[in-house]
Amino acid sequence: MLIAIVFLLVCVLGCGKSAQTPTGASTAPANTATPNQPVANTDVAGHYDVTGTNEDGSPYKGALEIIKHGDAYQFRWNAGKEYDGVGVENGSVLAVTFTEGTDGKGCGVVTYKVLGDGTLDGKWGFWGVNEAGAEKAKHTKGIGLTGDYAISGANPDGKAYGGTLAVTASGGGYKFIWSNGSEGYGISRGETVTVGVGGSRCAFVAYEIKANGMLDGVWGGYGSEKTGTEKATKKN
Repeated sequence: MLIAIVFLLVCVLGCGKSAQTPTGASTAPANTATPNQPVANTDVAGHYDVTGTNEDGSPYKGALEIIKHGDAYQFRWNAGKEYDGVGVENGSVLAVTFTEGTDGKGCGVVTYKVLGDGTLDGKWGFWGVNEAGAEKAKHTKGIGLTGDYAISGANPDGKAYGGTLAVTASGGGYKFIWSNGSEGYGISRGETVTVGVGGSRCAFVAYEIKANGMLDGVWGGYGSEKTGTEKATKKN
């Protein structure tokens, strides 16, 4: 799915309560790392200039506004088309799901850290919900990221849930299928995994938050063989 992206989308994250399926953001003073090193737990809200490449390699540029809503962020791009998205922060990674237009209902995002024993330690959020949930997936079968997992998590209202997760290689990334019927697609980048949930209309972006405030991202659509890139530089 080619997405002439141009910035991850305008999600009206104002309503809704707890989500029923998987996918926070805290504020801390900047550290003393060099500008090219990642920094964790930074408030990324603000206005940005963006430059990037589409999945076919063609360049684009535009503007991005990120708005904090509780434990989640709303993303609004403007580059000829509007895109709307919701993002959650997990350490130095900012994971976003987006779709064209202003209605992202049904789209969610999960960002996992891959722990030393292969367990996936994640945070998730859904469009229209201002809170984030948590999920851990313990590998029970498979090699690398692929295989079967037993999951345990908590919805934003604190209610616990459990189930299973199956991960298979697909295209240039991975397909995720949860036992509650949710389906997602994402990529592995270093020790993190970013997944857009909700089907083919829900694309994803994985940003690394740099110490100088720049967002360095990789994005793609459902089942993408190729990915695009995006750098977002915060305006003063």
